[in-house]
Amino acid sequence: MAKDLMRYDLMAQDALRGVVRQALLKAAAPEGLPGPHHFYITFRTTAPGVDVDPTLLEKYPEEMTIVLEHQFWDLNVTETGFEVTLKFSGVPKYIKMPYSAISRFHDPSVGFHLQFEHDGAEDEAGFPGDDPKPKKTKGGADRASAGATNGDGAQVVSLDSFRKK
Repeated sequence: MAKDLMRYDLMAQDALRGVVRQALLKAAAPEGLPGPHHFYITFRTTAPGVDVDPTLLEKYPEEMTIVLEHQFWDLNVTETGFEVTLKFSGVPKYIKMPYSAISRFHDPSVGFHLQFEHDGAEDEAGFPGDDPKPKKTKGGADRASAGATNGDGAQVVSLDSFRKK
């Protein structure tokens, strides 16, 4: 089989990040999230373009999960990412991230789950004008902060089956 010079794997991930963007646009609409829908969004806290409060970065140095359900404010969705204000222990905290920083997206109300593979080339897709942050080389993500699990019958969409081994 010929080598995939088109990088269909990256194209597919980019298209699936468009699904996340569309879901966030619905959440940002004046009527908010429809019905029981809510999102668990897991992202790499040190990815370029990510802006999180230093206290959150200290607590979640690799990866963290946020929940968009009833209490979120100032959700702003752009072509390259989104920003939102959430409360942590009653204190509002601003979070900004490009879609390329997202590693998992889960809507447990309907069992929808996307998992994204990290590719170093994606790190160049931060917000325009942002300086890239240094990458951590420590292996493994903070599983305790992941929030969403696959044990709830959710449909997992993994791109591994489409990749050439």
